[in-house]
This record gives sequence, C-alpha cells and structure tokens, in this order.
Amino acid sequence: MNNVSTEPNLRRTLGYWDLVVYGLAYIAPIAPLSTLGFVYDAAHGLIALAYVLGAVCMYFTAQNYALMSESVPTAGSVYGFARFALGRFAGFLAGWMILLDYLLIPALVYVLIGVALGVLVPAVDRSVWIVMMVAFTLGVNWFGVTVTTRANFIAVGLQVALLVVLLALGVWALSRGQGSGGLTLAPFYDAKTFQLSAVFAATSICINSFLGFDAISTLSEEVKGGDKRLVGRAIMGVLIISGTFFVVVAWVLGNLMHGLAITDPSAAAYEMAGLTIGAWASVALAWGYAALIGFSNALPMQVGVARVLFAMGRDRQLPHVLSRVHPKYHTPYVGMLVTAVISLAVAVAMRNRLDDLATTVNFGALSGFLLLHVAVLVRFGILERSRRWFAHWLSPILGIIVVLGVFTGMAGLAIKLGLAWLVVGVVWGGVLHHKRRDEIRAEM
Repeated sequence: MNNVSTEPNLRRTLGYWDLVVYGLAYIAPIAPLSTLGFVYDAAHGLIALAYVLGAVCMYFTAQNYALMSESVPTAGSVYGFARFALGRFAGFLAGWMILLDYLLIPALVYVLIGVALGVLVPAVDRSVWIVMMVAFTLGVNWFGVTVTTRANFIAVGLQVALLVVLLALGVWALSRGQGSGGLTLAPFYDAKTFQLSAVFAATSICINSFLGFDAISTLSEEVKGGDKRLVGRAIMGVLIISGTFFVVVAWVLGNLMHGLAITDPSAAAYEMAGLTIGAWASVALAWGYAALIGFSNALPMQVGVARVLFAMGRDRQLPHVLSRVHPKYHTPYVGMLVTAVISLAVAVAMRNRLDDLATTVNFGALSGFLLLHVAVLVRFGILERSRRWFAHWLSPILGIIVVLGVFTGMAGLAIKLGLAWLVVGVVWGGVLHHKRRDEIRAEM
C-alpha cells in the first residue's frame, strides 16, 4: 500500500557546508579538553597515540557510513543501514545500541558544561547549570534545524579561534620550560610507558571526541535536492578536519601535561592552563568552554537523537508518538521532549561520575559501528559478491578488528551497563517480532 503522503516528513533545507558545520558542532574541535585528564592517565601519557588510533577506527567507520548513506538515505542512521542490509531484527538492535550513545551523549555534554561552570562558581551545584542548559537547547532546537545551523556556524568559528589561542599559549609555555619543555614525540610513543592495553583503554575514552560525523547521517532526509552522495562527502570532510585538530591538540597538550600533578581529571584542562600559563587562563578557558560547548555542541546533539527516535517511532519500533513532526517548525518535537527529559535525568544522576558516563556512551557508539561494518560486509561483500575489495571487504573487516580491539580496553562498568542495555533490547526486539511490528515499513 502506498502511504508515502500520509507519513510524517522532514523539510529539505540543508547543503554540504550545513552538514559539515553540523558535524563539527556535534563533535566540537575542542572536545579533547573534556576528557584530557582521563585519556592522558589511561594512556600513560601517550595521548596523541590514542587519538591517532581513534582516528584510524573512525576512518573505516566513516567510509562505511558514507557508503551506506548513499544506499539508504534515511534519518535513522545506523538503524536504517543495518535494517537494510541485515534484516529487521538486526536493524532494531543497531538502532537500540546507537540510542545508548545518542541518549547519553547530550547528558555527557551537560555534565561537562556543569564541570566548567563549577570551576568558575564552586558554590553552585552542577545540577543547576545542567537544568539551565537543557532548557536552553530545547528552546533553540524547537524552532527548526535551520535556526540551529545558523547558531552552529557562529559557535564553531568561535570555538576554533579559542582552540588556536590555547595552542599558541601552550607552545609559548613549553618554550618557557613548562611540561616537557618543547614539542617532543613523547605523546605519540615512549618505550618506557607504552602498553597496548593502556592505549586501547585510552582510545575507548577518546572515541567520544569523534562522535558526531555519524550524526550527519541522521539528517539525510533534510538534504536539499535529495543528493545521496552529499552526506557521505560531509562525513569524510568532518572526520579529516576533526581528526587533524584532535591529534594536534593531543600533541601540544600532551607535552604540556608532562609532570603535572592534576587533582581532578574531569577538570584537567583548567588545572593545566592555570599551572602552566597562569590563573587567568584557567578562568578564561572555563568561561570559553562553557559558553561555546553550550552553544555549539549541546544543540546538534539533541537534534541527532531526536531524529533517531523519529525514525524508529515512524517504523513502530518505538512508540509511534515519537514520529510526530511540529506542524509549523517541521521538527520532531516529541522526540526532542523525550530526549530532554532523559538527558536531564542522566546528567543530574551522573554529574560527579564523568568518566563512567563517557565510557558508557562509547559502548553504545562502538556497538552501532560494529553492526555497521558487518552490514557493509554482508550486504555488498558476501550477498552481492562485490569486487570492490577495499570498500566492500577490507574496510569493514579492518573496522570490525579495530572496534573489537577498542572494546578490550573498555572499563568494566561500561561493559556491564552496555550488556544490560543489549539484553533489554533483545527482549524488546523479540516482543516486536512476536507482534509483527518489526515488519512495518520494510525496505523497498
């Protein structure tokens, strides 16, 4: 039955640079600052090496996202891709696992903002800042993705400017004898501290900094002209830009962190700035981080998860009410409201457990990436017997290997929580199959 005209649809208003800026805003070029202390400690100082490995992992993932986005231009991201390639149940599980990432990562950002503002105003509990930021992001996103994109352009530009100033000050501090006393290669490799399991553990944390290029695929139904290749091009562009930023930041700050006694890993960037540059730098960085992350990172994160809920609600994999689109602003407003409530609850509950929240977020993301790689391998390599050896065979296989390697370094709590989420998903997926709701909106 043809019911296309009765289904909720999103407005096509986005071009290439809208997608790139959205991805950069979601990722945030200064994202490494948020988990600087945790990654540095976990990697035993080899923070730049951890980010290089993270970029390699994301390269294969980005290649496969770009490939699948051309075949399945849907707002559901990896949910739609796995559903197309592996079947309805696998698609549901992919969507369910990526939801663990998408539902928790806005909460992580709110906690990061709370930490930054807590440095400035210690007397105010982090939960107060969290509530204010949830209300702000919901208000801006309510009026449509075009409004959000305009805010992203401004905020990303300011964020890059802040990062360049910080790196310049960092190099200046190194030249004055701070940290390692210069730009050495120690953050990439040091025979005395190198331990592969430690690097994998650090990579499982820093992967969080890369999450965002995949969210571009959730906007596939809002691209001007329906160009299927545009999303893939934007995904690769964002990965190249962000990967370069992250490795450079990790290199400079990794040298600056050398020998410092950090008391709070969640506030390591601010402590480092205060100890090596000056007390004023700690305050300025905290203000800049809170303002820019609040504007340019929290906004697109709520956009992404709302569209995954929209797609899964439209397909009756989650309550259908989640697919409702605002009649005036053409936004999935019910999904945004649900996301705001969940993010608020998680952020307040985990406001003093930033490291546990970060690794749990990454479990969901890596699970989704794993199913993405399997989807490409099965659909194009095995079923269609493709002879595109790199794109359809080598890329997904190497992606699977790298993701599994990163899983081995993940914290025990994150694995337990992630597996518990998976079990719930399997049960709910079985219920959908029993009710034959997994057969709704089968792929053409």
